[in-house]
Amino acid sequence: MMTKNIMIVGVGGQGTLLTSRILGGVMQEAGYEVKLSEVHGMAQRGGSVVTYVRYGEKVAEPIVEEGQVDVLIAFEKLEALRYAHFLKKDGVIIANDQRIDPMPVVMGAAEYPENILENLGKRYQVYFIDAMAKALELGNSRVFNNIVLGMAAKHMQFTVEEWLGVIEKTVPPKTVEINKKAFMTGYEQ
Repeated sequence: MMTKNIMIVGVGGQGTLLTSRILGGVMQEAGYEVKLSEVHGMAQRGGSVVTYVRYGEKVAEPIVEEGQVDVLIAFEKLEALRYAHFLKKDGVIIANDQRIDPMPVVMGAAEYPENILENLGKRYQVYFIDAMAKALELGNSRVFNNIVLGMAAKHMQFTVEEWLGVIEKTVPPKTVEINKKAFMTGYEQ
C-alpha cells in the first residue's frame, strides 16, 4: 500500500491532538507504520492547529506536501478553506460546519468569507456536518470532534469495530460511551 496522508485542521482547544491519537492508534493496530506531526499557529485557544497523520508500509517523514492529502478533516470551515490546497485531486474534505472567528475578524480587520463549504464543493469533494449541534443533542459539546471523525472514517479502510476499540482505549474512561456514540453519529450520516 502506498503511504496515505490525513490532515486534521482546526483551532486551539478543538481536540485535534486527541483525534490524531485515535487515528494513529487505528492505523498502528492495523499493522501500519504511522508518523504524526503537529504544527501550531498561535498555540493558545483560537489559533490555527494542524496535525498530519501519515501511514503505510514504510513512512519516511511526518510532513505532508501540498497536493498530497487523501482526507482533510476540518473542525472549523475557515480552516478547511485555508488548507484545501493540500488535497490531492481525488482527496476529500470532511468539515464541521462551524464558524469560529479568528482574531483579525474579531478585531474588524478582516471579513469572514461567505459560503465557504459551498464554494469548496465546486472544486473538491466536500462532506460536512454541523457536529456541534449533533454533539449538543448527545448532551456533550466536547465530543463534536468524534462526530467529524466518524464521518471521515467512511473514507478510510478500517472497520467500525477497529475505530470503536481504539476510541475505548484512547478517551478518558468516563467518556467512552458518549465518544463511541458521537463517532457512530458521524459514521451514520
